[in-house]
Amino acid sequence: MDKELIIRSSPEAVNFALLKDGKLIELHKDEDGNNFAVGDVFIAKIRKAVPGLNAAFVNVGYEKDAFLHYHDLGPKISSVLKFTKSVSTGKLKDFSLKNFPFEKDIDKGGKITDVLKSNQSILVQIVKEPISTKGPRISSELSIAGRYIVLVPFSDRISISQKIESKEEKERLKRLVRSITPKGFGVIVRTVAEGKKVAELDKDLQNLVGRWTAMCKKLHKANHPTKVLGELNKASSILRDIFNDSFTGIHVDDEALHAQVKDYVQEIAPNKESIVKSYQSNVPIFEKFGIERQIKTAFGKTVSMSKGAYLVIEHTEALHVIDVNSGNRSNKSNSQEDTALEVNLISATEVARQLRLRDMGGIIVIDFIDLNTAEHRKKLYNHLRDEMKDDRAKHKILPPSKFGLIQITRQRVRPEMNIKTREENPNGINGQEVEAPINIVQKITYDLEQLLKKDFQKVTLNTHPFIAAFLTKGFPSIRSKWFFEHKKWIKIQPRDAYTYLEYHFLDKNGKQIK
Repeated sequence: MDKELIIRSSPEAVNFALLKDGKLIELHKDEDGNNFAVGDVFIAKIRKAVPGLNAAFVNVGYEKDAFLHYHDLGPKISSVLKFTKSVSTGKLKDFSLKNFPFEKDIDKGGKITDVLKSNQSILVQIVKEPISTKGPRISSELSIAGRYIVLVPFSDRISISQKIESKEEKERLKRLVRSITPKGFGVIVRTVAEGKKVAELDKDLQNLVGRWTAMCKKLHKANHPTKVLGELNKASSILRDIFNDSFTGIHVDDEALHAQVKDYVQEIAPNKESIVKSYQSNVPIFEKFGIERQIKTAFGKTVSMSKGAYLVIEHTEALHVIDVNSGNRSNKSNSQEDTALEVNLISATEVARQLRLRDMGGIIVIDFIDLNTAEHRKKLYNHLRDEMKDDRAKHKILPPSKFGLIQITRQRVRPEMNIKTREENPNGINGQEVEAPINIVQKITYDLEQLLKKDFQKVTLNTHPFIAAFLTKGFPSIRSKWFFEHKKWIKIQPRDAYTYLEYHFLDKNGKQIK
C-alpha cells in the first residue's frame, strides 16, 4: 500500500490531497482567513452563563459567541481559572505546575453558574470549527498534540491509545512515559508511539512543554480575546497525524512550503526525508497526479463505482443519506442475494472513502440493498468497520436495522468539504447546469463496455462535438484506451444537433443500439 501527499499552494489557500495507491482518500484546505482551527487556544471572556442550557457563551472574536457546555469544562476548571488569573496578572511566573496547588475537582452534575461568571477570563480550546450558523464549540480541558504524545495540563493521568493491541507494549509505554512526565501534567500516548524509545518520546514531550511555556508567557496583559497557542500549520499537523512508513512520496509545488515540509519530516522521520520532492512543471500538480479528475467524479450527487453500481448522496440539515444502487450491471453471481452482497461490499468500501473525502460528520444513514441472511448482514457490517479503521475521526457504526439501514455517527469538527461538480450548460440555456464532461465520459465508457459484452462487431458513437473532442484528444486518448482494453476501434462522430448530454451508439448498419 503506497501513500502519497500532494500539496498545492496558491495565494488564497493551500490544498492537501492524500492518495492511497493513486486513489484520492482525503482532501484538505488551509485558508489564510481561518482563525479558528481545531486545537487553537484562546484567552477569552465569558459573555454570559445560561442555566437552562447548563452552558456559557464565550467571546473568542468570532461573529457568533463560542459555546462552552458544563461537561466540556473538565474536572480541573477551578485550577485552570485560578492559574489563568495568577499568570495574567503577573503574580505567577513559574509555568511548570509542579508547585501550583490544585483546587478541588468540580461536581460532575453541577451547574454552570456555580463555576463561571460573566466577564471572567478563561483559557479555552477550539474543538469544533464554526459550521453553518453556529459559532465554534470550545472546551477548557486543554491538550497540546505532538507526534507521539498529547500533553494534558492540570492532570495526572497516563492514557495509552486503544489501537495499540499488545498488553506488554502498553505497559512498557506507560512505564516510560510516567518516568518522564513532569508533575501537574497528564499524557495521552498516540498509536504511532508503538515501539519508540524513551529518547524519542522525551524529545516530543519537551517540545510540548516548551509550547505550553511559550503560551503562558503570552497571557500576561493579553487582550481578550487573543489566540495564545495556534495549531501547527496545516502541512505539519496533517503529517504529524497521518505520516507513517507506508508513505512513498510527498510532492510540493511551492519552494518555501517544500523547505518547511522537508524540515518537519527530517525532525519526525529522518530516514524518510528523501521522499519530500519539489514539483517543478508547467502542468498543475493536481492535474499531473489525476486529482482534478478524481475530484470531479467523486464529489457529485451521484458517485459511480465498479461493475455499474453507484451511490446517491443527499445532504440535509439533520443528516446525510446515502442510497446504494446496483445499476444495470450484468449479473455474474449465482443468485440475487449474492449480487446484493457483492454490490453492498463494493459500496461499503466507497462509503468509507466518501466519508473521509468529504469529511462528512453528524448522522449518516446508508440504505444498502436488502440482504436476507444474517450471515451476509454480519459480513457487510464487519467489512464496513474494517474499511473505516483508518478513519481518524471518531465514529460509531450500528449493525444493519430490520429495514437494511446502517447508521453511522461521525465526529464533525470542521465544515464539510463541498466541491461543486456541475457546470453551466454550454448550450446556452440560461441558469441550467449539467454534469462535468468527465462524468459523462464515465457513463459513456460504462455503456460501451456493456455493448461490447454483447459482441457487437462494429460500434459508432454519435455525441456532442465537445464530448467527441474530449474522447479523441491527446495520446493515449480515451478512445485509444478503449481500443487497448477491448481490441475494438470505436468510430466517433460529432453531431452539432445533439445537446451536451446526448449520445447514441450505432451498429454496423447505422441503426441505433437501444
